[in-house]
Amino acid sequence: MILNFVTGNEGKFKEVKQILSKFQINVKQAKVELIEPQIEDIKEVSKSKAIQAFEKLREPVFVEDAGLFIDSLNGFPGAFSAFVYKKIGCEGILQLMKNKSNRDAFFASSIAFMSFSLREPVVFYAEVKGKIANEKRGSSGFGFDPIFIPNGYDKTFAELGEEKNEISHRRKALDLFIEFLLKNR
Repeated sequence: MILNFVTGNEGKFKEVKQILSKFQINVKQAKVELIEPQIEDIKEVSKSKAIQAFEKLREPVFVEDAGLFIDSLNGFPGAFSAFVYKKIGCEGILQLMKNKSNRDAFFASSIAFMSFSLREPVVFYAEVKGKIANEKRGSSGFGFDPIFIPNGYDKTFAELGEEKNEISHRRKALDLFIEFLLKNR
């Protein structure tokens, strides 16, 4: 079986494909225009997008939505992280955090899978807690990776390189998805 991963994010596709290939799960990138629901719950966002993608492709599909949730900013940017990144980037978030002593944050990932045998998408959700760095650090990864330091580390996701793929929110959600796929082949 080849799964369609619906994303326009090349970095995300490369990361997911690399992880899934270790489990002999074939994935291809599908670029499909989807309407992004403007809601704060990333689980509901991913479910909506999986339904839309399945209706358009009529093949097994999955989508992944992620968000950076910052405690002192009341969870902002959260489900709107991709939009916020395009508008203000890491520099904008660092500016918003300039006088904040509480730098606690978490990255969340929600993968929604839809196929012919399912009535509704199955969702796999995971988080990684950490802190917002004081400056951008590192050159690997994408998005907010240069400003997020996972708990137990002194490096940002962008400084961790390949190690990020072993500990990230996306990896944890993918592990749940992989377990589901292997049980239901």
